[in-house]
Amino acid sequence: MSLPSTMDAVVIDGDRAVVRSGVPVPTVPKGYLLVRTRAVAANPTDWKHIAWKVGPQGSILGVDVAGEVVQLGDGVDTAQFSKGDCVYGFVHGACVRAPENGAFGQYAAVDSQLVFKMRSPGSTGPGVVPRGRVNTWEAAASIPCSIMTAGETLFHHMKLEMDWQVNGPAQIPGTVLVWGAGTTLGQWVIQLLKRFHAFSRIVVVASRRHEAQLRQYGADELFDYHDGDVVNQIKSKHGDLIWLLDCVSTRETFRQTYQCAPANKPSTVFNYDMLTVDVIPETERNEKYVTVDGTLLYLITGNPLQMGDHVFPADEQYRQTAIKFIRYIGPYLRDGSLVHVPLKVVKGGLNAVPDMLDDVRNGRTAGHKLVTLLE
Repeated sequence: MSLPSTMDAVVIDGDRAVVRSGVPVPTVPKGYLLVRTRAVAANPTDWKHIAWKVGPQGSILGVDVAGEVVQLGDGVDTAQFSKGDCVYGFVHGACVRAPENGAFGQYAAVDSQLVFKMRSPGSTGPGVVPRGRVNTWEAAASIPCSIMTAGETLFHHMKLEMDWQVNGPAQIPGTVLVWGAGTTLGQWVIQLLKRFHAFSRIVVVASRRHEAQLRQYGADELFDYHDGDVVNQIKSKHGDLIWLLDCVSTRETFRQTYQCAPANKPSTVFNYDMLTVDVIPETERNEKYVTVDGTLLYLITGNPLQMGDHVFPADEQYRQTAIKFIRYIGPYLRDGSLVHVPLKVVKGGLNAVPDMLDDVRNGRTAGHKLVTLLE
C-alpha cells in the first residue's frame, strides 16, 4: 500500500492553531521512523509555540504522538524496528529547523532512538480514563513529553543513578519539594522520584482533592496551594529542602517555590519554562545559597535549538541521557510498574486539537491529560 503525499495537520496560522488539508507528508530523516498517527496529546509547550511566536507560520504543531510504523528511514536498526510496529514518542513540533514535522498530523517522523514500543494497543474511546497500565493508544500518547522531562530532571540534572530500588536507601538523603504535583508533569516526577528512591521524603504542593492519588504515587506529605499561607506552612516545617521543583512554572509559582528554599543551606530551585533569578524581586533573592536551574527537553534531538532570537547549542550528553532512560524505563511501562496519569479522551481527532490547546492554556484540564484518537 503506497503512502499518500499529503495529509491533514494542525498548523500555526497567525495566532491560532488550525486544521489544514493538503499538507505534505514529512520526509523521513536518517535514523527516523514514519508513523501513521493513531493518537496525540496536548501539552503547554504546544500553545506556547503559538502565543510566544516561537514556531514558524505554517509549521506543524505537537510533541506527543502514538502510531504505527509505516516506513523506516536509512540507518534505522532493522533488528529493533519493522513496519507495523506500535510506538509512541516525542516530536519537536513547530520547530524552526524542521517546520514540516509535528505530532499533530496524520503522519509524523519520529527519532527511532527516542521512542517506546508497545504490543497490540487497544482503545478506550472518549471520556475520562483513570490512571492505569499503558496498553491503549490514548495512554501511550499521553506519556512521552512528560515522562522524558521528568527523566531528564532526575538523571541529567540531579545526576541520579538509573537504579530501580523502591525500598533501597535514598540516593540523596533529604527532602524534595514538588510544586504543582497535580499537573501531568508533577505526577510523573513523583512516580519516578519514588521508584528510584531519589530522596528520603517527597513533599508536594497541590489541591487537597488530589491527595489520595499523589500519595499512591509516592508523596509523603501534601500542602494545599489554595491556603494563603502555604509558603509559610512549608518553611516552618521543612527548612531542609534540597531540591524544589516547580512543575507549573509561571512567574507566580516560581516565586512561591523560591520562597520555600532554606535561607542558610544550599538548594536548587528548578523550573520548566526557562525562568531565571531575574524573575525574583531583588529583595527576595538568596543567590549565596539558592541556585536556579531548568531543563529544555527539545535538546534530546541532538541538534542546536533556536527559540526566538536565542540559539541553544546541541547537547549530546543530554540526548544520551534520554536514550538511556527510554531503554531503561520501557520494561516498567510495559509491565505496569509505572502507570499513565488520568486522561480525558476527546472526540474529534485532529479537529479537536485547537480546542484542547485552548483548554490546556486556560487550565481547564482538572488534573487530566487531554488526548484524542485519530480514526
